[in-house]
Amino acid sequence: MNITINEELLAFIDPLTPAEYEALEHSLLTEGPREALILWRDVLIDGHNRYAICRKHGIEFRTIQNDKFESIDDVKLWMIDNQLARRSVTDFQRGLMALRKKEIMGARAAQKKDAELQTEEDQSVPFTPPWNTREEVARAARVSPNTITQIERIQKAAAPELVEAVRSGTISVSAAANVASLPKEAQVAAVAGGKKELQQAARQVREQKTSARPKKEIDTLPPEDQVKALRAEIRELKDRMATLLNENDVLKSKLAHLGAA
Repeated sequence: MNITINEELLAFIDPLTPAEYEALEHSLLTEGPREALILWRDVLIDGHNRYAICRKHGIEFRTIQNDKFESIDDVKLWMIDNQLARRSVTDFQRGLMALRKKEIMGARAAQKKDAELQTEEDQSVPFTPPWNTREEVARAARVSPNTITQIERIQKAAAPELVEAVRSGTISVSAAANVASLPKEAQVAAVAGGKKELQQAARQVREQKTSARPKKEIDTLPPEDQVKALRAEIRELKDRMATLLNENDVLKSKLAHLGAA
């Protein structure tokens, strides 16, 4: 059987952690594959990790065809929706997937506009492509619009080492977005220093931003601006609380270790 691995689609699959890989490998060796691999034509679209392990150990597997797709973009959207529906996917992973879906939907909408909106009358009608707002993306990813903004910041400015740190859960999305504002060398150094160093770097960036921001009396602002300012303060306080709680856990762990010694 000829099965093709498409590198673009493979990039949609996050690598398993060593523990996850070991658990899946053990399950396949002892029980065999419970589910069939899904193919579009000869392209594997679901079951990449199972396929690799089965080939490694010579385990027999089943395949089924899904021929409802007309293009590779249809496959990508299907894979994204599958990932977004999984409970085990982190906020960061869901945010990345939702942003990828936004890119595909935006490109499709632009093509449709070019193909269909040819007359002056058509072009005079306001055109709003689907998935055009941060709120729509956030709703699909089940995160806040602010988290989507932070993920976009990480995508644009984070060093690969920092991206891996937030992907693995070593640092939160909000903290990683702050660290991403540092030079690449400083980001890499913070990651190399471990969780505590990353938290400290994030806190320093956040404090610098706060001190550099001109102070405004919230009560003097218009009602809408007051709401925005108060929400921004709440987000900052939540970020600070999350950092302090993480640091508290580290200190408790150290105390427990010293007590055991």
